[in-house]
Amino acid sequence: MNKQPMVILTGPTAVGKTALSIALAKRINGAIISADSMQVYRYMDIGSAKILPEEMQGVKHYLVDALEPSDEFHVVRFTEMAKAALAEIYAAGKIPIIVGGTGFYIQALLYDIDFTEQECDEEYRTTLAALAKEKGNHYLHEMLREVDPASAEAIHENNQKRVIRALEFYHHTGKKISEHNEKERQKTSPYNFAYFVLNDERENLYQRIDARVDAMMEQGLVDEVKRLQEMGCHNGMVSMQGLGYKEILDYLSGDSTLDEAVYIIKRETRHFAKRQLTWFRRERDVIWLDKPEYQYDEEKILEKILAVLSEKGILPS
Repeated sequence: MNKQPMVILTGPTAVGKTALSIALAKRINGAIISADSMQVYRYMDIGSAKILPEEMQGVKHYLVDALEPSDEFHVVRFTEMAKAALAEIYAAGKIPIIVGGTGFYIQALLYDIDFTEQECDEEYRTTLAALAKEKGNHYLHEMLREVDPASAEAIHENNQKRVIRALEFYHHTGKKISEHNEKERQKTSPYNFAYFVLNDERENLYQRIDARVDAMMEQGLVDEVKRLQEMGCHNGMVSMQGLGYKEILDYLSGDSTLDEAVYIIKRETRHFAKRQLTWFRRERDVIWLDKPEYQYDEEKILEKILAVLSEKGILPS
């Protein structure tokens, strides 16, 4: 049976995925599914560096502005929504392009990994959340490091939800979630796919990140977060834990100065980019697109992508 085509275009934050994805979609009759944990939320435009309608140039986008900030968004919800989008894209005779930097989401969709079967223990979860509140995220992260060092390495201590999930999995099964995930990763994909990672030299990437954060501040990130607060959004929501949002909330509540908040956003975004690259290096069948190798010429990068897609039979020869 012929596998359905899928193109993945990912890379660290601020590397330039958005512009390239639009150019690619126009060349291959593609539609874009966002694999971004923040752009899915309405009203969260500046801090998520969300693509604007006019930037889409008529290319259909899915999973952008699809949920309210009060909604939970996680890997199970992502795969459900992405699969519905895939069905629509295939029915329209188009090629889906998965674009975004959330490697965990991409992996789940690409290899059809099912996370829904993992039982949850609400009582234990509540206990851990209370412990984090009392002793801090670092304490919980150290608990995870003791039972599953690989997961502790892969999950940032501020990602309380995933730390709790990993501890809960160990508590429930006696097994490490890192080993379970590694086993799941060995699955073969049901898609005929090409997985591209756009990358740049670290110095350039960090400069782009700093410039993007400065631009967000000029565009009115503080006002955007104030509006979200007025709508009832608070730091207990998954959406408001996003980079840029939690730091501005801290500033608005008087826990930091604006300069400190901006400094932390830049620093944490750089750390995030580093973790993204670590994730992509672990993935199988990845094609790296290092911008310096193509003299930063988008047309040359596009030609490389198109050549690979023809080679893999994703594009008609």
